[in-house]
Amino acid sequence: MAKRSSKLSIFFNLALVLSLLLIISTMAESRLIFNAIKASSKVSCDSVIGVKSGETCTEIAAKFKLSTTVFDAINPNINCSKIFVGQWVCIDGSVN
Repeated sequence: MAKRSSKLSIFFNLALVLSLLLIISTMAESRLIFNAIKASSKVSCDSVIGVKSGETCTEIAAKFKLSTTVFDAINPNINCSKIFVGQWVCIDGSVN
């Protein structure tokens, strides 16, 4: 019984490691694709607002019915963790 349990444990651990590697490689590949699209794109902004006290990128995106992906795409130079009051952010634009 101990041999069977040991083999099952090894198989389970191997499956977990392979799953983790697959997840990591998929994440890395999607980042590369997104960065390539972002780098070769031209952003056109049609409307901007100034950030108000306490606002976050996520809140601004939701307020103007934008997904966070679209918000990030039309604001490629904004660091959302360092957003500040009065900073101009695009709320309507396109990426070509």
